[in-house]
Amino acid sequence: MDRRKFVKQSCTVCLAVSAGMVIGSLSSCATLPVYKTAVANKQVSVPTALFAQSNFQLIQPQGMYYNIGLRKEDDGTYTALLLRCTHADNQLSPAGNNGFTCNLHGSQFDKEGHVTHGPAERDLKKYPTQIISNQIIINLS
Repeated sequence: MDRRKFVKQSCTVCLAVSAGMVIGSLSSCATLPVYKTAVANKQVSVPTALFAQSNFQLIQPQGMYYNIGLRKEDDGTYTALLLRCTHADNQLSPAGNNGFTCNLHGSQFDKEGHVTHGPAERDLKKYPTQIISNQIIINLS
């Protein structure tokens, strides 16, 4: 094979692989809708009606850089986790029903916020929740 043909075939293979990687990464761009809400007295209020179709919601408190993952448990309680990687302070992405992933260094956390794959070593911050008049109150303090 001559040099010109080799370079042409190599470039074709590189372009095909790159296109596959771009298309694969676009499928991960499909994110859950984010519920934006204000923070008052170090609390966030989320209507229980948001959970009519799904048991998980992304919450974006005003003025906070990181989202909160809010999950309805089988017993009717709610678990709120700060979606900030404990290794490098990067925003986490939901990984289906399996937990959360950091796309910076690959740390993974289960749906309870426990580290399942490093380099992170500490679990996610969990916020206490309570239900008052069809509102889920997340205490941020």
